[in-house]
Amino acid sequence: MAGIDCGELEKSIGYSFHDKKLIKKAFIHASADLQESYERLEFLGDAVLELVISEHLFFEKPDYTEGQLTKHRAALVNEAVLVDVARGLSLSECLILGRGERNSGGAEKPSILADAVEALIGAVYIDGGYAAAKSVVHKLMGESIEMVLSGGGFRDFKTRLQEYYHKQGISDIRYEIYRQEGPPHDRVFYVKLLIDDEEIAQGKGRSKKAAEQRAARQAYMRAVK
Repeated sequence: MAGIDCGELEKSIGYSFHDKKLIKKAFIHASADLQESYERLEFLGDAVLELVISEHLFFEKPDYTEGQLTKHRAALVNEAVLVDVARGLSLSECLILGRGERNSGGAEKPSILADAVEALIGAVYIDGGYAAAKSVVHKLMGESIEMVLSGGGFRDFKTRLQEYYHKQGISDIRYEIYRQEGPPHDRVFYVKLLIDDEEIAQGKGRSKKAAEQRAARQAYMRAVK
């Protein structure tokens, strides 16, 4: 695999592959023309991801209706969330693309990054079974799940906060990383939220997005009280 150490990626996802060919196959895009690609693994990973999230919501929220379960699952199993996961793992460095696709920015295309996450989950499922895949999904998406269950949407608090302040004519809303801790595969980000250059809240998380969400949630809950 070009560009990234498999061992580091395995540490990041909390799973070590028995068949190392599977982890490589999870990042082969069809444009590479290598007689194989991640497409079948992506198909399987998509189904496994939906099952893991559906199961978690079913047991964590016994009072939810089918409609509420569907809404919350959709807030998690979507391209935006998967792209955040992919970027947190630096999966763009793992992708094996054809020259044309790479030159056109394919390694940063949201659709390809999201597909790669699903293919990776599919590969874990094939290599280690459902329990292993479930564990990886929870490790990669645990904070996203927490955000959705506590606030109704992965991006909801940043959006709500922005709308709240825009109604007051305030548009200078910024998130700044002021500290990072831990090795690359287990990094923690610390973010401060500034409104009109005044620090309003702080947040931390295993990704920049998660840290920003925590800061936004803290500020929003305080503002609407």
